[in-house]
Amino acid sequence: MGLKTTFSNLYHETTDYKFTTKMWRWGMISGLLLVISMGSFFINGLNTSIEFSGGTSFEFKMSNNKKPVVSEVRSFLEEQQLGESKVQILDGKSIKIVARKLDTKTQDILFKKITEYSGTKTADVSFSDVGPSWGKELTNKALTSLIVFFFIVAFYMIIRFEWSMALGAIFAVIHDVLITVGVYSVFDIPVSPATVVAFLTILGFSLYDTVVVFDKVRENQKVWEKLKQTSYGDMVNSSLNQVLMRSINTSIVAVLPVLSLILVGTYILGAVALLDFAMALAIGLATGAYSSIFVATPLIVVIKRLTKKVDNI
Repeated sequence: MGLKTTFSNLYHETTDYKFTTKMWRWGMISGLLLVISMGSFFINGLNTSIEFSGGTSFEFKMSNNKKPVVSEVRSFLEEQQLGESKVQILDGKSIKIVARKLDTKTQDILFKKITEYSGTKTADVSFSDVGPSWGKELTNKALTSLIVFFFIVAFYMIIRFEWSMALGAIFAVIHDVLITVGVYSVFDIPVSPATVVAFLTILGFSLYDTVVVFDKVRENQKVWEKLKQTSYGDMVNSSLNQVLMRSINTSIVAVLPVLSLILVGTYILGAVALLDFAMALAIGLATGAYSSIFVATPLIVVIKRLTKKVDNI
């Protein structure tokens, strides 16, 4: 009965969750996540793909559809004295080896060794040799795009709403960026160019969800300024409850296609190339949905209280 009532309240926008009166909880959760994310980033760094770090990669399958075993592949690589090399099993069949940048002579020798080890033909072994300059160029462009994005967001939010909301929105986006980076660092998820593209894509969703909430706050604020029957914090809290169902629906609708990319596209159809893009989207959508409600909007109340724009909450 309680669960049914809860869903009914959500549907009719009549919930009364205390978002703004329990801001310290969300602050502690976000603070802890940020500390873990940044700690892991500075200690472990990111597991960048060959496009960023540079190197030589080989991709092949075992003969007779033999299932590859990572430990056996690593033993093979140790025999070739390749040093630190990364081994990935793609779609449960293909083996991808990423090694340091090799000279032509070493590449030819390794080609021969791989065909002997896998029992396949040389033509069945795909090869790529990438320098780190392309990855550095992509990183620089991504950082430039990120900075430009922040300026555009600030300008738009100040014009559309007010400076406190602009600050809240920017902080929420930074919050999403840092936590997403942290997830990749903590779980050692490979970062590829597709990840960077998805990473920039999720910023737009994070901003969209925040704008939806801010729009309701601005709408209610006009009435509040005339009547002031409740505190500013209560008005913001009421606004959050009114758009909660809309925010949940938006997040679910956005996440479902991404999950289909991961589950159907990657694990059923074997389209491994989609995994990097879909993983970044899924993580970003989750953090964006969280930050719009638990970070950006409560922060407006904090800013207004500190600048004495409203009475104490």
